[in-house]
Amino acid sequence: MPVSTSPVLELHRAAFGYRGRAVVTDVDLTVHRGEVLAVLGPNGSGKTTLVTGLLGLSEHLSGDVTVLGTPLARLRDRTRVGYVPQRHTLTGGVRATVTEVVTTGLLSGLPWWRPPGRRERAAVDAALQAVGLADRARFDVETLSGGQQRRVLIARALVARPEVLVMDEPTAGVDRASQLVLAGVLQRLGEAGTTMLVVTHELTALRGIVDRIVEVESGHLTFDGTPEGYAVHQGELARAAGRGPGVLSPIADGAVR
Repeated sequence: MPVSTSPVLELHRAAFGYRGRAVVTDVDLTVHRGEVLAVLGPNGSGKTTLVTGLLGLSEHLSGDVTVLGTPLARLRDRTRVGYVPQRHTLTGGVRATVTEVVTTGLLSGLPWWRPPGRRERAAVDAALQAVGLADRARFDVETLSGGQQRRVLIARALVARPEVLVMDEPTAGVDRASQLVLAGVLQRLGEAGTTMLVVTHELTALRGIVDRIVEVESGHLTFDGTPEGYAVHQGELARAAGRGPGVLSPIADGAVR
């Protein structure tokens, strides 16, 4: 689906961190409606802190941040930004069906005294259909594979119909076959025009999905551009390090569009 010129996220000299200590600083970033953005970087670089800052899960310490046209501090309806955390399983000692887990994605928008009605049930059905789990709706989540449980988390984020979807390592910790299924889900969401920020190390799994790549290194943005531009960037870094053309990121040989 074509990317709109309408920005859904705008950051200018933004800093995020914890307990008043900045982890990422001086971030300038604009994300347009319909873009699929991969956020890359080594462990501890600040990439997760950056995206969770947009959700209010890490502290916004300075700079300007606008989400869906509203300053971050004044954004009241947090369901407009969906979140898929980095979790490997949904099992935690409490038995629940797939439908029950996905329904929890609606609870923040319901009065405590009202059970989900016809509209909410339809939303759950649509979310499960979107991730290819409609036939598992009544299954206990602990009977599902790791990849299927990851899709349940995506459905839980989708059920409130967010305008932006933030995912932290959605394809990590599952086998290659499950990665391909998850990539198919993300492909369909992207084609439907869902704006996505995907923190990932699995670039190969996202071939043909990502429109743009942002790299975070030591708390700063060190690259922002197309997948093709990132391949060039990686090549330049390799040559500067004296490695020659060598073996680059999977994206360099066409792993990502």
